Amino acid sequence: MAQIIQARTNSEAEAHEWQLRCDMAAVFRVQARHDWNEQIGNHNSLMLPDAWYGQAAFLINPRGYLFQELKASDLIVCNLDGEVLRGRGELRKVAFHIHCRIHLNHPAAAAIVHIHPQYLTALSMLEDGEWVLAHHNTLMLADRTMYDAQGNEPVDDNDEGDRLARDLGDKTIMIMRGHGVTVVGPTIEDAFDEAFIAERTAMYQITAMQTGRKLHLLPPSANRKHAGKWGARVDARLHLDAWRRLLDKEGSDYAS
Repeated sequence: MAQIIQARTNSEAEAHEWQLRCDMAAVFRVQARHDWNEQIGNHNSLMLPDAWYGQAAFLINPRGYLFQELKASDLIVCNLDGEVLRGRGELRKVAFHIHCRIHLNHPAAAAIVHIHPQYLTALSMLEDGEWVLAHHNTLMLADRTMYDAQGNEPVDDNDEGDRLARDLGDKTIMIMRGHGVTVVGPTIEDAFDEAFIAERTAMYQITAMQTGRKLHLLPPSANRKHAGKWGARVDARLHLDAWRRLLDKEGSDYAS
């Protein structure tokens, strides 16, 4: 504990953590605006530098809050054993099994967005719920997505969390059969922006499918095959900054 207290007296670390908290809180508010969360369920998490708390630790929303009410100061810091190191509240059990195990087994997944948005969730419920190479966005998304066909029950133990982390592999989007979606990235803006684009693209695909007409397929040769940082190809940081400006203009209390 002394090591944790000593680490947290570093003013630069405190200021940096506050900025990350504000980014996270903004993401929760935007997700709520688009109705991506399941009541008081669903979670976003972000790994913090080990030195800040003397061990691997991450920011996450505590149990029992709606996304639309979360503020930067509400977020809790937990270790990979699910213990709360800072903040009030508790870590929801399903969040522990999904987030802790993916963070532990998938070091590249510094940020994890686990949500139930309407169109990606609908896609997960289809027998053949996969991307169709019919929209330009899928040229980026197709090779970054895996489809979890084994998730027939809720995630309620570490073994299932470990399986999700293992099956995710080097992909950044996991469409979870009959469940929702998990998107990972090196930063919260990367995971947020990729989830945003994926949900929009699922909306386009499902809307087009509802016409009953045949979809026009793009040539496989046009596939971008991008497996690197999402923000290396799109304006992920600028996108989150734009939402933060809007929230600030509206007088939102997210950054408090």
